Amino acid sequence: MTWQDLARELAAEIVAEGVLRTPSLRQAVEKTPRHLFVPRFYTQEPDRSWVQTAAGGEEWLAAVYRNQPLVTDLATTADGDRVTVSSSTKPGLMVRMLEALDLADHHRVLEIGTGTGYNAALLCHRLGDGRVFSVDIGAALVEAAGERLASLGLSPVLVVGHGGLGLPEHAPFDRIIATCSVPAVPRAWAGQVRVGGLVLVDLKPSVHAGNLALLRRTADGLTGRFLPRWAGFMAMRDADRAPDAAPALGDQSAGTRSDTTLPATPWTHLVPWFLAQVGMPGEVSVGYTGLAGGRPEWSTLSAADGSWAWARITGAREIRQGGPVRLWDRVEAAHDEWETLGCPDWDRLGLSVTPDGLHRVWLDEPDSGHEWVLPAR
Repeated sequence: MTWQDLARELAAEIVAEGVLRTPSLRQAVEKTPRHLFVPRFYTQEPDRSWVQTAAGGEEWLAAVYRNQPLVTDLATTADGDRVTVSSSTKPGLMVRMLEALDLADHHRVLEIGTGTGYNAALLCHRLGDGRVFSVDIGAALVEAAGERLASLGLSPVLVVGHGGLGLPEHAPFDRIIATCSVPAVPRAWAGQVRVGGLVLVDLKPSVHAGNLALLRRTADGLTGRFLPRWAGFMAMRDADRAPDAAPALGDQSAGTRSDTTLPATPWTHLVPWFLAQVGMPGEVSVGYTGLAGGRPEWSTLSAADGSWAWARITGAREIRQGGPVRLWDRVEAAHDEWETLGCPDWDRLGLSVTPDGLHRVWLDEPDSGHEWVLPAR
């Protein structure tokens, strides 16, 4: 099969899912050669080593046109680990986000996170390259994306820089779309989108703790709702290097002990985990440690201020926690509150961001009287 055949199949699959509804976006998926933007990708083995699949052959081409994300760039941490720093997002998710933006022919769009350049190519096909702007902290990523786009005769504005600053020299924009997560919506974005314009952002104060929010610019800031289906992106980087290591886990033998009825992995219960961030001391990292019968024995939470919690996965559900903030207690309180409210899903949650940066999460309506204020970041 040719890449054109595979691209048409990919578009048809996304249509069948009920995600791809706009003819112009369907045409963008069918006409944009994703393989040009993913000349190689990486998969991780059970032993955590990475295997590269490079351009050439049916296996590579078929994988590129599946409706799946692909890891496209790695960096090495100070500890010698290789970690993901760029990927080609699942095409169905890209389309879902572009559909949510309700694009019109005249719109000027700022993309935060150039990555491979594929999403910028879809935008160029829909709007024309003169209306597409993109920024990424990775200099090599931007250079490669520019070359790929140029090979298709496309020349959107691509800039190497910190995505949180936006592109003030090219503002105002009608739409801003972020393909990386942020712990708080940068104030610069509200100032660079027109009144009535939209910002689509993956708000994640901690790992997995949040979702895509579609916010409209008003005279009072940004306000809108979280999208019904959860999605996640890699965190926006502050520098062109591998992310910093997670905080220390703490010494579980020195902490206080308690029991819990909650799952040992609270980040898998997405909404209460998000609501728990209100009482957290900044970003909370999650992970696993210890081995028991070939499986991790504990799940872990850790924060930069030295707060930590361990939850036993195997056997009795035991909790150990210590540091300035009792992280697991916050998890328990948020889960109890969520259950009391009837276990609301994302479709009942909204977000308002004031010009001074206050993030107010609300239930059902902005003036419902039930809200959570996220810590300042």
